[in-house]
Amino acid sequence: MFGHLRHLRAAAACAVVAGVLAVSATTAAGSTRPPTPPSGFQQQLEALVHEPGGPPGVIVTFARQGASNVYRAGVADLATGRPPKPRDSMRIASVAKAFSGAVALSLAARGTLGLDDTIARWLPSLPASWGRVTLRQLLQHTSGLPDYSQAPAFGAELQADPHHVFAPDDLLAFVASEPLLFVPGTRYQYSNSDNIAVALMAQAATGRSYEQLLSGLVFRRIGLRKTSLPIGYEMPIPYIHGYGERDGRLTDVSTEFTASASWASGGIVSTPQDLNAFIAAYGGPRFLPQNVRQAQLAFIDGSSEPAGPGQNSAGLAIFRYVTRCGTVYGHTGNTSGYTQFTAASPDGTRSLTFSVNAQITEKTDPAVFATMRAVEENAVCELLRR
Repeated sequence: MFGHLRHLRAAAACAVVAGVLAVSATTAAGSTRPPTPPSGFQQQLEALVHEPGGPPGVIVTFARQGASNVYRAGVADLATGRPPKPRDSMRIASVAKAFSGAVALSLAARGTLGLDDTIARWLPSLPASWGRVTLRQLLQHTSGLPDYSQAPAFGAELQADPHHVFAPDDLLAFVASEPLLFVPGTRYQYSNSDNIAVALMAQAATGRSYEQLLSGLVFRRIGLRKTSLPIGYEMPIPYIHGYGERDGRLTDVSTEFTASASWASGGIVSTPQDLNAFIAAYGGPRFLPQNVRQAQLAFIDGSSEPAGPGQNSAGLAIFRYVTRCGTVYGHTGNTSGYTQFTAASPDGTRSLTFSVNAQITEKTDPAVFATMRAVEENAVCELLRR
């Protein structure tokens, strides 16, 4: 998110950072087996952080029916050399959109919201020309809403005061004078505005804040203990530090921007461990009743942002990634200092979270991005192997 403001790439200085490698397996009882010898996948992670322009660190967590494995390379903090850990906090960027889907689809399962409910019904203060857009179209990025994060006025305000606290209602105001980009339902186009509208509709339908809905419908239900939606810029300690290039130098940008600037579209802070638990639930068959899950998994052509591994297609606040080793459901995201990929097997018994502490995009560094996507696909293979 906000890639037009960042122009980030990890500097080649990352290559001289010593790779910190560790693999552990934890049983359901919490015991940890000794580190295993480096695997081919582990070596790929080390190569990624040492590649010119590669991230300072990467951590990949796998969960399989009560057991977990952690692969990591590089560092979570360049100042101390500390490696990333599964319980370290991090910005999950647009993976937060899957959380808005979990809230909205939970309300749909209860009959509080309908997937064909419109903006006009729940958010009549928004432009009348947007009124026919449905919740389903917002969740699948076929709404045609202009992306507020691309608005010059929003960019100027964020650059002038990166820690400014935006009210949720104010975010869509940056594009309220603009028409829809296309007739709703006729095209796929990823927009950060979509999930802001989803959260606002959830608030309007329940009379509760989005933060309260997240806590009750998602965090407590799944057991996420270190996941939150802050409004400020500070990070819970300990955290994986995010890095980007500023004035030709690799800089810690973890707290550069306020989380309120992306809110339901990208503001959530979580941990690799919590993300594994979330995507296993949300991507699996038991979080939603069958009729709602069927709607969730009605995929169309469309890629997550950034593109995930393999062939991408878009469901309702979830993406399908068809790889050479099998299919997983999940979401990706990137923001200043962080790039994320999290996914689960369709039966919800296996999940992975792949996190790097730099914003890596196809536009800013196509070579590193291609390498990262290839390693992400290998992570899916690692997850699904028997």
